[in-house]
Amino acid sequence: MASTPTRHPRRKPAMRQYSSRTDGTVPADSAPQGATAATAVRPQRKGFLGLFVRVWHFLEGSERHSSGSSYYMILGATLALTAIGLMMVLSASSVESIAAAAAEGDAVESGVTAFDLFLKQGMWAVGGLLLMFILSRFGPRVFKSLAWLGLGIAVVLLVLVLIIGKEINGNQNWIEIGGFTMQPSEPAKLALALWSATVLERKRGLIRNWKHVLVPVLFPFGGLVIGLVVIGGDLGTAIILTMVLTAALFFAGAPIKMFLVTGAFLTAAAFSAILLNSTRSTRIQAWLRLNCDSASDPCFQTNQGLFALASGGWWGVGIGQSRQKWNWIPEAHNDFIFAIIGEEFGLIGTLVVITLFGILAVATLRVARRYTDPFVRILLGSILVWLIGQAFVNIGMVTGILPVIGVPLPFISYGGSALTFTLAAVGVLLAFARRMPPAVPDALRNDPEAVPTK
Repeated sequence: MASTPTRHPRRKPAMRQYSSRTDGTVPADSAPQGATAATAVRPQRKGFLGLFVRVWHFLEGSERHSSGSSYYMILGATLALTAIGLMMVLSASSVESIAAAAAEGDAVESGVTAFDLFLKQGMWAVGGLLLMFILSRFGPRVFKSLAWLGLGIAVVLLVLVLIIGKEINGNQNWIEIGGFTMQPSEPAKLALALWSATVLERKRGLIRNWKHVLVPVLFPFGGLVIGLVVIGGDLGTAIILTMVLTAALFFAGAPIKMFLVTGAFLTAAAFSAILLNSTRSTRIQAWLRLNCDSASDPCFQTNQGLFALASGGWWGVGIGQSRQKWNWIPEAHNDFIFAIIGEEFGLIGTLVVITLFGILAVATLRVARRYTDPFVRILLGSILVWLIGQAFVNIGMVTGILPVIGVPLPFISYGGSALTFTLAAVGVLLAFARRMPPAVPDALRNDPEAVPTK
């Protein structure tokens, strides 16, 4: 008779006790399952220093933060800024729309309403959002294939605008198509970012060699795009394009010497463009408060913008209640729309806008930090500098920190082509945020076999 085997009761694993240390760290051998060595020895400080450390780890995007959070941070900030922009365009442009129609004739007979510019901006916003979601589905291979094609189309449009373009306020930078005006320099920003990332990724091993990067590639092609914009008279947009190209070199790892030499060259070129144009030199003098007492009053626009910000106080005078938009501030719905935000929503409203741009910047940096692919880092860095740098220039221009150079506020200022291709650039950010690889400890970050690149 076979004996029945004796079953021994399965011993339950003993609960591991996590001992705490006096220095506030957790031993690496007693860390919870899934924790890395980098997180196991992370000190748990208290007070202001602990708050700073926790905020820093949040900004760097540690393994506790999934790719979904960065994706929705970028998407949420973009949608919020676009909604604010549509609302402020409606508020700031209603008076100017009726006034412009009245100057030409009866506004009622001409069919012009206070919603004309708002409706046009809304149509461009819908197209931009559609383009944003389409681009968010693409991958690096598609973006690389579009680099040279996009740059070629941008150059053709910039040449075309010099031939049949429409001149507005002394700048010949618009093409009118069926009642809509398009500014070719706006898609040129995205095209330049895509092209720079593609070229510098291929030449990453030669980035420190001037003969293989700057002279045969960046100066001829990137300089051609910037030069065509300067010929059209738009120095402000040329500065933004230069910032995009400089950011691409920076994120590609170019040496500091290259920035010093090219920076000196571009500074000399900018001063030459200012001295050779009376309008630009007048704006610089107005920024330095040298000719505010002249009959033309070149400081008028800046002064009225500051009056609007000051009259808004903490909470503002209320939506639609701005007084400066009644033809006191030139381009109130465009370049100086930030002043209307400050007047109607006060300091709190301006801080909300700045915070949304900050959220967009933080989320983009978190996405870029996860990638080791140089193409992704260069492209995301270029787009980040484009959007945040242009916002900084516009806000500095309205507040008097920088001279007035005619740069719109991204997502918010009136301008259909600017809004559309700004949203398209966000679509590129979302494309990589959707595919953001998992976090890797700092000790393994330099190991190419341990770090996913896509």
